[in-house]
Amino acid sequence: MSVLEAFSLRGRTAIVTGGYRGLGFAFARGLAEAGADVVIGARDEAASVAAAEALATETGRTVVGTALDVADPESAERVVATALETTGRLDILVNNAGACIHKPSLEVPIEEWREVFDTNVHGLWLMCQAAGRHFAEQGAGNIVNIGSISALIVNRPQWQPAYNASKAAVHQLTKSLAAEWAPLGIRVNAVAPGYVKTEMAPVDDPQFKPRWIDDAPMQRYALPEEIAPTVVYLASDASSFMTGSVVTIDGGYTLF
Repeated sequence: MSVLEAFSLRGRTAIVTGGYRGLGFAFARGLAEAGADVVIGARDEAASVAAAEALATETGRTVVGTALDVADPESAERVVATALETTGRLDILVNNAGACIHKPSLEVPIEEWREVFDTNVHGLWLMCQAAGRHFAEQGAGNIVNIGSISALIVNRPQWQPAYNASKAAVHQLTKSLAAEWAPLGIRVNAVAPGYVKTEMAPVDDPQFKPRWIDDAPMQRYALPEEIAPTVVYLASDASSFMTGSVVTIDGGYTLF
């Protein structure tokens, strides 16, 4: 196998949660461009279907959009079944779905705390279990969790305690599953992006830019397309000796 062939995902199928926009769509596109068939799952079924149709036309791969509530165990099981029914296999899970609320700790109602953890931690856990059962049965599988530099720092000037705690949980859960599931042939790694320009991240907002962007060594934000190649790398045989790793991609932000 040549170096470039090691990055190929031909003949494999990936699920990308929250894959219809922003980082998730960039991940879905990158996986498809590397040769994978892709299932995009999100609460917004219509948006997932539309994104899948656009990506299928663009890449020529089989791309399916479906409804998915990651916090619902039955929904998590259904999306795994959808991948198997439509493509005949499942090899990769990218846990991208996420929620974030900016609010000081003393003002966070329990409903909002639970909303963040239901998506970022409980939902990721349920998806790992659903896909992990299949991976264990077939003796191989690959999970890429989307963490954040918010697991490593306390963001400023906004306060977001639930998000920060949830992403720290994602990083540690990644390591825990990697250790437990390595004998089953399942690799589990994570990506920790810094500030990326998406619909959810107002990187150009004057109140955030001085801390989010100007404080970083590279003094710029990333585009989703700059994070996607690392997800492809972790999903491919190019990273075959990696498990339990958290890859930080932040323009040097966490150096300070």
